Amino acid sequence: MVGKILGKLNSTYSISHKDLVGINSRMDELVDLLGMGLNDVRFIGIWGMGGMGKTTLAKVVYDRFHDRFEGSSFLANVREESGERGLVSLQKQLLSDFLIEMSIDFSDVQRGINVILKRLCHKKVLIILDDVDRPDQLEALVGEQSWFGQGSRIIITTRDQHLLIRHEVAKAQIYKVKELNNDESLKLFSQKAFKKDHPLVGYEELSQKFIYYAKGLPLALKVLGSFLYCRDLNLWESTLARSKENPPKDILDVLEISFDSLEEREKSIYLDIACFFNGKDRGYVTKLLQILYDKPDIDIDVLLKKSLITISREYFEMHDLLQELGREIVRRESPQEAGKRSRLWHSEDVLRVLRENSGTKSVKGIFLWSPPKKEKHLNVKAFSKMKNLRLLKISNVHLPQGLNYLSSELRSIHWAGYPLESMPTSFEPEKLVELIMRNSLIKQLWKGFKSCDELKYIDLSDSENLIKIPNLSGVPNLEQLILQGCTKLHRIHESLGNLKRLIQLDLKNCKCLERLPHKINLEALETFILSGCSRLKKFPEVVGNMSCLLELSLNETAITGLPISIEHLIGLIKLDLRDCKNLSSLPNGCYSSMSLKILNLSGCSKLDELPENLGKIKGLEELDLSGTAIMQSRRSPNPMGMLERSLIGLCSLTKLNLGYCNVQTIPNVLGCLPSLENLNLRGNNFVCLPESIIQLSNLRYLCVGGCTHLRMLPKLPLNIDYIDATECTSLETLLLRPEYDFRPNFRLRNCDKLIKNQGYDDLASTLLRHRIINPPEDYLLNCVEIPGSEIPKWFRYQNGGASVNLQVPSDLLCNKLMGIVVCAVFVFRQQHPLHQLHNQDHGHMIGSPAINCYIGNGKYFTSICFAQEFFKIESYQLWLEYFPSTYVGVDLKEILNKVDANGFSQIEVKFIPEGPGLEVTKCGAHLVFEQDIEDLINQTKAGSSSCIITPYDQDGLEDSEKDTTPKWGNRDDSDGEGAGPSGEATSNDVDEPHPKRIKDSLI
Repeated sequence: MVGKILGKLNSTYSISHKDLVGINSRMDELVDLLGMGLNDVRFIGIWGMGGMGKTTLAKVVYDRFHDRFEGSSFLANVREESGERGLVSLQKQLLSDFLIEMSIDFSDVQRGINVILKRLCHKKVLIILDDVDRPDQLEALVGEQSWFGQGSRIIITTRDQHLLIRHEVAKAQIYKVKELNNDESLKLFSQKAFKKDHPLVGYEELSQKFIYYAKGLPLALKVLGSFLYCRDLNLWESTLARSKENPPKDILDVLEISFDSLEEREKSIYLDIACFFNGKDRGYVTKLLQILYDKPDIDIDVLLKKSLITISREYFEMHDLLQELGREIVRRESPQEAGKRSRLWHSEDVLRVLRENSGTKSVKGIFLWSPPKKEKHLNVKAFSKMKNLRLLKISNVHLPQGLNYLSSELRSIHWAGYPLESMPTSFEPEKLVELIMRNSLIKQLWKGFKSCDELKYIDLSDSENLIKIPNLSGVPNLEQLILQGCTKLHRIHESLGNLKRLIQLDLKNCKCLERLPHKINLEALETFILSGCSRLKKFPEVVGNMSCLLELSLNETAITGLPISIEHLIGLIKLDLRDCKNLSSLPNGCYSSMSLKILNLSGCSKLDELPENLGKIKGLEELDLSGTAIMQSRRSPNPMGMLERSLIGLCSLTKLNLGYCNVQTIPNVLGCLPSLENLNLRGNNFVCLPESIIQLSNLRYLCVGGCTHLRMLPKLPLNIDYIDATECTSLETLLLRPEYDFRPNFRLRNCDKLIKNQGYDDLASTLLRHRIINPPEDYLLNCVEIPGSEIPKWFRYQNGGASVNLQVPSDLLCNKLMGIVVCAVFVFRQQHPLHQLHNQDHGHMIGSPAINCYIGNGKYFTSICFAQEFFKIESYQLWLEYFPSTYVGVDLKEILNKVDANGFSQIEVKFIPEGPGLEVTKCGAHLVFEQDIEDLINQTKAGSSSCIITPYDQDGLEDSEKDTTPKWGNRDDSDGEGAGPSGEATSNDVDEPHPKRIKDSLI
């Protein structure tokens, strides 16, 4: 009898092989959760959106494992069955599956719980509850682990993860069903559409389109595939178009079950995301939902737990068919008249409703994510019937007759290019939270006083007609005011200075702004940006508590000084006074109480004195004094002493810029800055650096470019990464350290005296040697630039022009290739004035000149860029760079893996200049093998001044690896045959002889 019933169950829940597509790949993980060999009682959850195959997966588990238990039960469609027959009926069915010949009779759920507990507490059972949607179903049927014997397994399938968590199913025991991948999807779809595992000939492309549409949802693949069986291609096209517009009812009906289980507010948020926010940034969507709903976090969590939405890489996402379900639900509100729907997102619907003034009080939200290509003219009464409109995002529309109404229910207005000079006079923004009108034509938001207690965010960026800000005392909760680029704004209302909750105030590039409120008491303010306010001469007095201010940007303003009350900004982290050309002094305040970390005084050309107490800012990390007049001070008898006093206490300083300060002597006090990482001394007049610089053990970047009097660079800290000595025309000597770890990136453009003094070929080789022996982790630090018109002699492959081809026997690559060195000679054929390429408005180069290097199909890529010194270079320069064989995740051996008919690997090294007058005249490449590095290490240890790097030959191979057929050779320096333009060999056109070991000097 038991065998017959189990046989019946197996027949009932056995699975067709056509439904098992993708199951096996999911079973391994699920079997681990089941832990079939363990004796504990386990509750396991199978969770996912509707149509994902949860039931199918549960049936496979039941079919595969039920005979390992003393008894088993599969309760299908618990949600539907409990609604139709009640929980008592399900309890009886559960017990009857275990107690085959016993009569079971009870009339209430609690009695049923007692019977289940009594009868099953000593049995090892397998129970599957399929499609559970309420806690009481679990409480009535499977209660707690103590209800069942050791080794029992209780499996629950549900669309709601929180049900499992609430029933204390451990998160580690919850399996989320994943979408099918492309191959699995194609196989399942083909089995339904063609009764085969693959599409018929001619149907491949359309099949892929249906796969893409279904997005791995098994239900959709089955429904669509079955519908298309035995239908012609033209009907497939029609079905796809119809499905995109109106998904099949069979699919939506299954998905809509999850929607129906939501509370009303959860439904509303789900529809908002489906219509407006799918695929949008999490922060942006969360902010808007908080504007529309009070504390929506719990509603969002419910949607996540029910698999209706996901948050992936900080974006809100939902399956395309779930999005279509939401939009279909909205369309059903009024199939024929869009103006009677709650949400409008389709551009044609939106524009028709606004032109015809056919909107109604049903409309709550309007979004035009993709504005029309041409300006559209709207009716003056376009919004007059939309009394309940809460969310408005629109752009590129024109209102030739103006606008007479906007709903007072609006919470968010995002209207790019608003075409009128002010808001409608009747508009009462009592509930408005966010107002964004970038690039608008607005002159003044409103006249007089408006009560806007909810308004927190105003952004009128680049509204070039805006002339003044209204009285803001009626906006007490304003948190952000963004007015950057409002170039005609000349007046700020005094009420601005007392906004207690203002966090961000951005007035960048308000070029006509001359005055701020006389006093400010913005106690919540964190960021205050006045950059580019070129007529602003005075910063207001700070009164009250403004300890929250972290960043104050006054760069490019006309201020002459700062008030002494600036010392009250004790929380200030960054103070930017860059290019304040009229600034002549800073107050001698109590700086020891400030938290300042970044102080930028660059370009303050009238500033000739530093505050006495500057050195007391113990936490100062970045100090930029470039372009100031501190070394030309008439008020200080000892400018150098003033500078030393200001620096000596800055124990946290990591970045110091003294560029273009007319410094004659670098003070020894630099050695007392233990944290210094970045030192910029560009454009000064000193002859040498102090020896104390070697004490800066954390120094990583040193710039002495344009120091035309500098004659020698002393020994530098071991860990330094980058040395820029561009345009040091008097530089004669480099004292280089012999340690392997000393491998900085050198920029020595135009240092002609250095080359004449230390030798061109020797210097290039020396600077590369340690990079080859011990490459830095940051491969961008493997670069050297020096004057030179020839490729170093030891380069195996050389050519005139901007590219060179390497031909390498493939049997030499094996595991012995360690890297490649590339180089290029470049020159500027014509000079271009700086003003032709310089963007005066934004202060940076447009299309900065550069040379890009590509190695093998562009997989390896690097470049050097040229800033202002580009226009001063007149002689030939040499760029060298070393790439280890594995570079930013690309294996060089993979590029060389393509072998021609003669057994050679081919690779092209190509240099592409970008910029007027920039030309690459010669280039070269050299492969580095294991033996080369061993030779370099051995000779460096021996103290040799001349290390050897040799083109690899067969002498380095084991006998078994040698090929007796001659395949390549080395250049013989005594022979001029095949010489390139500089007398060196070019591998591109030389018929290479039998291999022989010729040592080419690296140094």
